[in-house]
Amino acid sequence: MKTRITELLGIQHPIVQGGMHFVGFAEMAAAVSNAGGLGIITGLTQGTPEKLKAEIERCRAMTDKPFGVNLTFLPAVTPPDYPGFVKVIVESGIKVVETAGNNPAKWLPMLKEAGIVVIHKCTSVRHALKAEAIGCDAVSVDGFECGGHPGEDDVPNFILLPRAGEELKVPFLASGGMADGRSLVAALAMGADGMNMGTRFIATKEAPVHQNVKDALVAASELDTRLIMRPLRNTERVLVNAGVERLLEKEKELGDKVTFADIAAEVAGVYPRILRDGDMDAGGWSCGMVAGLIHDVPSVQELIERTMAEAEQIIRGRLVGLLDA
Repeated sequence: MKTRITELLGIQHPIVQGGMHFVGFAEMAAAVSNAGGLGIITGLTQGTPEKLKAEIERCRAMTDKPFGVNLTFLPAVTPPDYPGFVKVIVESGIKVVETAGNNPAKWLPMLKEAGIVVIHKCTSVRHALKAEAIGCDAVSVDGFECGGHPGEDDVPNFILLPRAGEELKVPFLASGGMADGRSLVAALAMGADGMNMGTRFIATKEAPVHQNVKDALVAASELDTRLIMRPLRNTERVLVNAGVERLLEKEKELGDKVTFADIAAEVAGVYPRILRDGDMDAGGWSCGMVAGLIHDVPSVQELIERTMAEAEQIIRGRLVGLLDA
């Protein structure tokens, strides 16, 4: 399948693995790239530029296909070494960067000068247009269904994607609720040039996470995510667990007086405890409503091949067949 995204990224299938904290290691990125999609290493998970460099080298030993790096720009009292991370990305010859969080304008000149394709993750049409205006090559449009931070507008993809298609000139990926061939065909029908899968890739054999996490995703339904940190205007969609229930109870009790310090026990440092150690009640970790569409734990190769075969069957069989009838 050839789209503007496959042409831009030099990949076989219009499927991108989103950057995910404590999931986007070399094993994950290489598996997706080897299967014809675009795998992505999550930069901030590595902690330091030196460790990111080593992770990129590790990924190169596992695949000769293109892969990217995610760099999320977050406000922080002590910010990460962003200049160091960008320097490593450039010097390592990475060709695709997925940016997220704050406006990446400050770092675009360095990335663009190195010939790097920049995809910025957005949760609204206005932010997507801003990304286009500052020179991003593509955007990933995140609907309200997505795991992680869906923004504060609460617009689902059935509306958000066609709106993005009406406004944007650059290629864009559909993100949030993407699981299979049905998702891909729907995304293409609404104007996207491919899809970004996050949560779905966690439930694969190669995903470097604890088996408890994969089992939890298979067991979960579309009703098992919750929105946390809404009062702080830093909304995150997470899988429900005992820690999340405690957090929501605190938010309910404290109302608009809640601070990050009040909920830090259920948010700070939770990712390694859950994704690495399998402590499933530790607190909030990003998970999309797409959990309701996850019923197995295939290999990445199986998942992508199945997705593309299903998409082709829907287009050639069901949709063309409807017209022929």
